[in-house]
Amino acid sequence: MSSTTKPTDFDRGYAQVLATRLRRIPTLAWVAAAVGGFIGSVPLGLMMQYGNPEPLIALALPMMYGFSGPDLLAGWAIHQFHGVALAVMYVAAAQWQPVTGHAKTLRGAVALAVVVGVVSTALFSVLLMPLWLGAIGYPFTPTVPDLAMPEKLWSVFGHVIYALPATLGYALVTRR
Repeated sequence: MSSTTKPTDFDRGYAQVLATRLRRIPTLAWVAAAVGGFIGSVPLGLMMQYGNPEPLIALALPMMYGFSGPDLLAGWAIHQFHGVALAVMYVAAAQWQPVTGHAKTLRGAVALAVVVGVVSTALFSVLLMPLWLGAIGYPFTPTVPDLAMPEKLWSVFGHVIYALPATLGYALVTRR
């Protein structure tokens, strides 16, 4: 490469480009999404605790991390941690070029909350949790894939409600 040409994203490698983009995100954007994820996890957790016949918060989540259960406090702590971690992952994913502009607008944030709700239900509730729960011997393990209706529609709704504070928090801090 000559000194007169500018390095392209391909030349520098995708990992370097992503690392550069992530470093450019204002700290307040990370914090807003994380706080939003924590806040959004509360109604989702309440839906899980009171809307499911099996004890997901009190038993499934603690068992997934090696705690004996039921343990409602441990379940809620794990659930809230998941909410913050997923919100931070959302901020990283929002740096993907096709999404970046939408993530910085309120309308785009609402649309992305729906996407996050659908994708997180598909990945976690339908696929990952049934596999993980089966591996640890959870007594109420669903089949894989877990497509039980209307529970999965309820899960999508809950995950959209969860995602709204995270996506809106990020958008409010970074909007154009």
